Amino acid sequence: MATKYIVGSVAASFAFAYACGVYVADRKVLGGTTPRTVATSEWWQETDRKFQAWPRTAGPPVAMNPISRQNFVGKSSSEP
Repeated sequence: MATKYIVGSVAASFAFAYACGVYVADRKVLGGTTPRTVATSEWWQETDRKFQAWPRTAGPPVAMNPISRQNFVGKSSSEP
């Protein structure tokens, strides 16, 4: 008996949290605007181009993820 109330309450709380998130973030209920760097892909493409052109002086080639600032070693398909 209590299970249906618990499951219903959890589902309702998730629905309410989702609705609040949509209204605050997407519909800008509290004001504000979306930055140009997020709204267009032009900034992302330029950032990716700059990071890929960044000179490497030693070590294996790496691919940089500019969002998390993590480097990943790039391996070619011929290596085991």
